[in-house]
Amino acid sequence: MPLQSTKQTRLSPVGSQAHNDGHLPFSMSQIMKIAVIGATGTVGRAVFAEFKPRHEVFEIGATRGAHRVDLTDVDSIRRLFDSIGRVDAIVATAGHVHFGELVQMTPAQFRRGLDDKLMGQVNLVLAARDYLNDGGSFTLTSGIVGAEVIRQGASAAAVNGAIEGFVRGAAIELPRGLRINAVSPTMLEEARESFGPYFRGFEAAPGARVALAYSRSVEGAETGRVYKVH
Repeated sequence: MPLQSTKQTRLSPVGSQAHNDGHLPFSMSQIMKIAVIGATGTVGRAVFAEFKPRHEVFEIGATRGAHRVDLTDVDSIRRLFDSIGRVDAIVATAGHVHFGELVQMTPAQFRRGLDDKLMGQVNLVLAARDYLNDGGSFTLTSGIVGAEVIRQGASAAAVNGAIEGFVRGAAIELPRGLRINAVSPTMLEEARESFGPYFRGFEAAPGARVALAYSRSVEGAETGRVYKVH
């Protein structure tokens, strides 16, 4: 994701699809309407700050923010976009998974990530695609767990892998020149206090660096890609 210096983390696109169905990408000078869901979280705040100086950005959260949405509820998603109207890009940085030892994990705990982080983002694509302008984009969020395994991360690994598979599959079917990508961030510097014990030995990335991958997805022309900041 990062296009700045540093040799510690890199932005590397995985997979590829050409954006070649006749719908022109947005011009570099165009002010876009961007819905950032999860904008009050650690990743979401960085993404919101990246886009805000040059675009019209909607701050959307589950319990905080200027607008509210429950991604597990399709009707809630539709109400949100009925309220804010059509947009040029939808970014999802929201979702929860259970971290815990596999031998003690219950099916209900495992399902939390499936119902929330995975299906929440799938619901968003299925319910909100008609609210995207032609040539618009979805950017979903997976994560380093899955590509790099950690203890107590089996649920997160399954969810992140499924999100990335969904992005690749959906990219070849979306109509009207719509694009879809995912960003796979490592642990953020700003979240080290909470998640550091799970990621011993991992290099963290600052939120501003992670946000560059979302910029590349939204303001670029690629689809079906997973941008890694690992």
